[in-house]
Amino acid sequence: MRVPEHDAAEAASQAVGAFLDKRREQIAQRWADAPLFGSVFTVSRDEAVEACKAVVDALSEVAFAGRLEDIAAPGFAPVRDQLGRMTQIRARSGSTPARIADEVAALRAPMVRLLREESTDPSSPETHESVLALTLLMGTLRLVVMETALDANAELIERQRRQLLEAATPVIKLWEGTVAVPLIGTLDSARSQVVMESLLKAIVDQRARYAILDITGVPTVDTLVAQHLMKTVAAARVMGAECIVSGIRPAIAQTIVQLGIDLGSVATRASLADALAYAMGEQGMEISRPDAGASVR
Repeated sequence: MRVPEHDAAEAASQAVGAFLDKRREQIAQRWADAPLFGSVFTVSRDEAVEACKAVVDALSEVAFAGRLEDIAAPGFAPVRDQLGRMTQIRARSGSTPARIADEVAALRAPMVRLLREESTDPSSPETHESVLALTLLMGTLRLVVMETALDANAELIERQRRQLLEAATPVIKLWEGTVAVPLIGTLDSARSQVVMESLLKAIVDQRARYAILDITGVPTVDTLVAQHLMKTVAAARVMGAECIVSGIRPAIAQTIVQLGIDLGSVATRASLADALAYAMGEQGMEISRPDAGASVR
């Protein structure tokens, strides 16, 4: 009697699940020294074994569910974070995605040997089906590892991008109660958000009454840039600080007028020094400009 192909595949999937459940310890012990695990868990081999067991458990659950080709199978959920951390560590040590994929693929061989050793007839159709099912499952694990690695790398890149944005837009304390943000380069939506968050935090931390937005290093000012500046000014006002926009060059002044951008409610100055002098004057401090040869008091 010929067994239907679907029934044979289902039986093989269940057999693989049972095999993984039964041989969990042996598989974990063999995997613990493999590059994917051994090079990550270098302090304690027991820790590597436990990590291996978690992956075997996930594979067993996926096999019992009959979802050998499904990278979204719930069984993989518990180990996705772990696999992501492992691949990140391997990547930082110089491993390429292709090498990591090969390291995952190398985990299949010791499992197949165990499976064949356990079979009463290694050449039987049932054993052959089980090996195929196990191979398919390990191929899916390989895809899960690569997908997880890509997601983790994307998150890392986003964090690094935000850190670079923050580093590129420092908030400087110029005087008691006065802070400044020197802007250099293009001011897009993402960077504007970082500028606003950093400035508002500095206003609170420094108890600043005046905040200077210096746009000397901004190459062009268009409607979008002006909108970002106005939003930042409005947010600072809500926090109780007055914003001064400095670095208004003649070309930028002409552009602002031509675009019909209304900065009438915002204090503007030609240079950062002028903006600082304005802020200090508003706080009741006199600034004297010494004549040539005179001493500064």
